[in-house]
Amino acid sequence: MTTVTNKSPKGKKLLLFKVLAALFPFVLLVLLEFALRFFHYGHNTDLFIKDPYDDHYMVMNNYASDKFFSDTANATKGNSELFQIDKAPNTFRIFVLGESTTIGYPYFHNGSFHRWLQYRLNRMYPDKNFEIINLSLTAVNSYTVLDFGKQLAQYQPDAVLIYTGHNEYYGALGVGSTSYIGSNRFLVQTLLKLRTLKVVQLFNNCIKKVSGAFASHKNAADRTTLMQRMASRQHIGLNSTDYQAGINQYDKNMTELCRLLNDEKIPTFLSTVVSNEKDQPPFISNGTGPNSAMGFYKAGQQAFAKGDYTTAKQDFDKAKELDELRFRAPEAINTIIRKLATEFSEVHLVDTKKEFEQYSPHGIVGNETILEHLHPNLHGYSIMSDAFFQAMQSQHLIADSAERQISYAQLVKEMPVTKMDSLIGLIQITNLKTGWPFNQPIPAGYKPDTSVSGELALRIESAQATWADGMDQLFSYYKNSDDKEGALRIMKAMNLEFPNEKQYCGNAANVDAILGNYDEAAFYYRKLYQLEPNDQLAVNIFQLYLRADEPNKALGYIKNLPQAQQGQAFNILTQIINDKAILAKQPHDPQATARLIGNYKLLGLTDVAAKFSAK
Repeated sequence: MTTVTNKSPKGKKLLLFKVLAALFPFVLLVLLEFALRFFHYGHNTDLFIKDPYDDHYMVMNNYASDKFFSDTANATKGNSELFQIDKAPNTFRIFVLGESTTIGYPYFHNGSFHRWLQYRLNRMYPDKNFEIINLSLTAVNSYTVLDFGKQLAQYQPDAVLIYTGHNEYYGALGVGSTSYIGSNRFLVQTLLKLRTLKVVQLFNNCIKKVSGAFASHKNAADRTTLMQRMASRQHIGLNSTDYQAGINQYDKNMTELCRLLNDEKIPTFLSTVVSNEKDQPPFISNGTGPNSAMGFYKAGQQAFAKGDYTTAKQDFDKAKELDELRFRAPEAINTIIRKLATEFSEVHLVDTKKEFEQYSPHGIVGNETILEHLHPNLHGYSIMSDAFFQAMQSQHLIADSAERQISYAQLVKEMPVTKMDSLIGLIQITNLKTGWPFNQPIPAGYKPDTSVSGELALRIESAQATWADGMDQLFSYYKNSDDKEGALRIMKAMNLEFPNEKQYCGNAANVDAILGNYDEAAFYYRKLYQLEPNDQLAVNIFQLYLRADEPNKALGYIKNLPQAQQGQAFNILTQIINDKAILAKQPHDPQATARLIGNYKLLGLTDVAAKFSAK
């Protein structure tokens, strides 16, 4: 009797059959993947895509966050801020990474800290093209920040700004979240790669449809807040296994990201995180005794009332650390942040928490700068922007000399945040607090704002209109009311939101000129000139700087005048500059004053000449 061996023809065929049988399911999956891609099934989860309206630009993909959420219904969307595919020589490109605070919740748009920063940098360095692209998302943590950050080097960033740490427990893939899949980072990162496959997306969608068919409380679930939907383990004690898992997760993810950015020689600004200590009681206390979270919080209130602010701060800190519902980052997160800033030469500390303490009564952060448990109000976001600005300036990132210095006080005064922005934030927070874990009913005496801004804010918050729609309607309202200051504020705000839209630059410049803000009008014409260079714009800039009595700035635009006028204009401006230098040292020099008056009259600027006649 003969036996079949692997070396016999029958044995080889059997082995081949087994191999093919084993490979067949994988071949089917590969073929299915190609078919799904061919028919454009599912979503592309790349971080960036080409802008659908202008293929010279890239923009953040709306579906970039899908892979981080087990239920894509919870996946959040980011900003649509463009950057050039081919980076221009005068461009300074900054990417921003983080979570809900970093994207500016609940205001978003110009309430966000990066827009305050952009406004300031634009005016200090008007010839620079600042691209500040905020890639932050609500309800994500260091896994998302790491994944996005690993992709940035190829896009030539001049700096990366990071503010993250509050969502390590309840953000996507967090230890206490409904999307938690384990603390093994290799497993998590493998799953993230698999979720980009169309086959996996098909499988997940099938599961969702089946589970949705059996869901009996779908409508109730739809009414819950994202905070509630994401929070699974609501009791995470200080120094417990879950607590430590969150700390370790943050440490490893952020260390990997900082090492990568450091190796790429990308200046990275990593911020400490801040939360409400004084005016946010613990969400879940480990009992009610004196050593519980609530016990320390009440002790802090008593110490604060007595004027013992040192003890009050210590007690409030302990209350936050012991709060078992970990929506606020424990102080161990800030310890890691400070450690990373010392380990890597390209990683620079931004001590936002310290800045908030300096602007808080007795150094204890509360409702003066924070809306609820951790999201800043508009004042807070301005402070946050200043913290990043000061850190960047200390590293001398921008080689150019600033054309104008803007103090923090000037920034707060000038920033084009509107009443509508403020009301949108108020409505969002009021609604948020009615749900879990705040469970605060709307105050009995609450009355909605019935102004045009208030009505628009309500429509935007209820998704009946977009922010841009609201701004356009406000502009029309101010224009019809002949409120030029109000209309100007809207145009400046829209220019921040849509810096590549020429109409907003042009409208802002025109209204500024009508109001006699010649220097500001020249700034917006310069921005318009960067988008669409032409001699007429340059001549407008030249004339505006003369009206603003800034001949040094006007001098750079003489080359755009008609050839026959350039020589005379140069001689007149040179004489004006020299005479102004004389008057700076000798304010009452009659000859210099007379020449100035005569030269400005020669240029047809009798109003400017009159200023010197009055002196």
